[in-house]
Amino acid sequence: MNLSADRNDIAVIIPAFNEEKRIGEVIEGIRAQGCTLRNIIVVDDGSEDSTAETAASHGVTVIEHGRNRGKGAALNAGFRKASENPDLAAVITLDADGQHNPVFIPEFIRVFRETGAEIIIGSRMHDINNMPLIRKLTNKTTSAVISARVGSRITDSQSGYRLISLELLKRFAGMESSHYDAESEILIRAGRSGSSIIEIPIDTIYRDEKSSINPFIDTLRFILLVVRSYFW
Repeated sequence: MNLSADRNDIAVIIPAFNEEKRIGEVIEGIRAQGCTLRNIIVVDDGSEDSTAETAASHGVTVIEHGRNRGKGAALNAGFRKASENPDLAAVITLDADGQHNPVFIPEFIRVFRETGAEIIIGSRMHDINNMPLIRKLTNKTTSAVISARVGSRITDSQSGYRLISLELLKRFAGMESSHYDAESEILIRAGRSGSSIIEIPIDTIYRDEKSSINPFIDTLRFILLVVRSYFW
C-alpha cells in the first residue's frame, strides 16, 4: 500500500527513555512507510544515554526533557509540538523500544481516512501468546474498566500504538496525567465526550526490553484517574 503522498498531514510521536540501541531502527522503519522526517517527533524523556543524539542524527525533530518526567509528559510535549503545525490532521504514537511495528502505519491512516474516527487503537489482544502473563491480566482488567467508563468495548486500552486526531487533542489540552495513566485519560475523556474510538489488529511483539511500568504505583495512578474522572 503506497500512501506516501497522503501522509504530509500525519505526525508520528515517539516518547523515548534510554533507547539509544533501537531508536534509529524505529525511525528508519517509520521513514520506510513514507513519513517525512519533519513530521517525526522524538521526545527524549530525560535519557541517560545518547537517545537524543542518535535520534537527531537521523534528521527528525527532537524534544529533550532535562529529567525523566513520565510517558504522559513526553506525549503531551509531542502533542503540543504537533499542534503548532496547522497542516496536521492527526498524530500516530508508538514506542521507541521496537514493540510497535511501523508497517501498520498505512493501515492506521487508511482507517482514519475512511472512518473519520478520532482515536484508532492498535490492539494486540487477538494474539497474546507472546504477551507476559502479568501484562495479559493487567490489560484485560484495565480495558474492562475503561470500557465501562466510555460505554463501548475496548480490548487493549494499554496499547501505546494509536492514531489520535489533533482536533480531539486540542479539545483536551488540559490533561492531568503525566505518566502511563495519560493514555487511559485520553480514552476516558474521548469516550465520555462521544468521540469515536475504534481498534485495528497489530502484532504482539515482546523482546528483551524491561518494562518501565511499576505494577503498584502505576496501578494506583490508574485507580485514582478513574475516580477523578467521575468529577470532570
